[in-house]
Amino acid sequence: LSERQYWGSDLQLPEIPFEEVLYDDESAYRWLCTLKKVGIVLLTGAATRQGELVKLGHRIGFLRLTFYGPTWQVQDKADANNVAYTTGKLCFHTDYPVLQHPPGVQFLHCIKQTAAGGESEVVDGFHVSNKLKEQNPQAYQILSSTAVDYTDVGVDYCDFAVQCKQRIIDVDSRGQAVRINYNNATRDTVFDIPAEKVRPFYAALKEFNDLLNSAEHKFTYKLRPGDIVTFDNWRVLHGRQSYPSGSEVTRHLEGAYADWDVVMSRLRLLRRRVLNRD
Repeated sequence: LSERQYWGSDLQLPEIPFEEVLYDDESAYRWLCTLKKVGIVLLTGAATRQGELVKLGHRIGFLRLTFYGPTWQVQDKADANNVAYTTGKLCFHTDYPVLQHPPGVQFLHCIKQTAAGGESEVVDGFHVSNKLKEQNPQAYQILSSTAVDYTDVGVDYCDFAVQCKQRIIDVDSRGQAVRINYNNATRDTVFDIPAEKVRPFYAALKEFNDLLNSAEHKFTYKLRPGDIVTFDNWRVLHGRQSYPSGSEVTRHLEGAYADWDVVMSRLRLLRRRVLNRD
């Protein structure tokens, strides 16, 4: 499980039927192993109604409650309190770096899809971080050592005002990336570092961002109604192309989170079941 499979635009998106994951231990084990190694798996054939992610939560244990609720609806809203609730383009980001412990895994269930636009985009943040480390070690060092302020204030599941500092690239004792914390929508205007370090930081961030958006690294696909994309929110940055606005909702995704502790617990239990059966 420690071996990661890195990818770029050549990603062969793994697919597993949703019903198999719910009711077959071997399929569920394969899903979680692949999620850990590749960072993203597409589950197909779910019903096109709200509530399917709750079933997925029960399968692994439980979902992560956040200020946006146990699940949340991604669709165009007139009083949008989040950039995701618009028809505009979403740049590459990880969710919730404003929390001290961001959710480890994210689920997005396509209930309704627009005919034009709305394509999803993903990029392997660990693969890109390795590329940055190879071509510009100083930029990597800056992004893995500089604390950046994130903040989010609003009302959704409840009212909230959250703030924390994160390094854009979190590393382990060997200097290897273990979590990406990058979301310009919640990156604060406060940036309390010495003035002489500001320009080098933004130069490093631009180089990282350019790598994320390069054609060789990003993978584009379009969710179909009934698809559930599951991905590592600590590793995979995701985005969305814009789509036309109209008088009614043309694109509807339901989202949810889980923590890696919960996912890994279920993976270990499934492994025992599968091995004992054999």
